[in-house]
Amino acid sequence: MAFGEIERWMWADACELLARAERLHRQFFTPLAVEGTIGWSPPVDLYETENEFIALIALPGVAPGDVEISVLGRTLEVRGHRRLPALVRGAAIHRLEIPQGRFLLRFNLPEAGSALAAQGFEDGCLLLRLAKSAQGAKR
Repeated sequence: MAFGEIERWMWADACELLARAERLHRQFFTPLAVEGTIGWSPPVDLYETENEFIALIALPGVAPGDVEISVLGRTLEVRGHRRLPALVRGAAIHRLEIPQGRFLLRFNLPEAGSALAAQGFEDGCLLLRLAKSAQGAKR
């Protein structure tokens, strides 16, 4: 294969991969028309210290009153709703990358018995502090 052909083949392959990534992004973050349907899941970072787990969940633009948190056994569940800002309601959308609507984040903590000790919003993120059970903290 000549060098020019390889270059065209690589370029076509790269363009195809970018188009596929864009399609997947649009599919994942498509606004939902059905009210009450879960539409997206926020990213989370989970840290562990000797006595607690710290979850940092990216929720920019979400009001604290629009979030519900529960811990059952090892499962942490955060659900809520991101609403369009009043300023843009009724405006034409030219680009929408920040997901809107109902969200759900559910995952298992590394150990059971953790309890929600503190919560708050910091720099657009929900910060959760989950105290380890006395049994788990002794490990």
